[in-house]
Amino acid sequence: MLGTPWTPDGPIDESWRLDALCAETDPEAFFPEKGGSTREAKRVCAGCPVRSECLETALAGDERFGIWGGLSERERRRLRLQRRIPLSA
Repeated sequence: MLGTPWTPDGPIDESWRLDALCAETDPEAFFPEKGGSTREAKRVCAGCPVRSECLETALAGDERFGIWGGLSERERRRLRLQRRIPLSA
């Protein structure tokens, strides 16, 4: 299981976390209460230089909670489904 975006964990190279803007932000913004706003976390993610690395880590680890790479769990689930299902020509 992976740690939060700001605490390295696991054998894969996650040095990208050192450049993550969320490390400078209140962690609670990335894990809002059910029904809480994700606006602040997504704003931080939008300007983050390692947003794609964060998102791919969350997708690979099947992260179920929080905002990762600018996407909520529901948005990441939708993206995983889109990647699995080829579009018909």
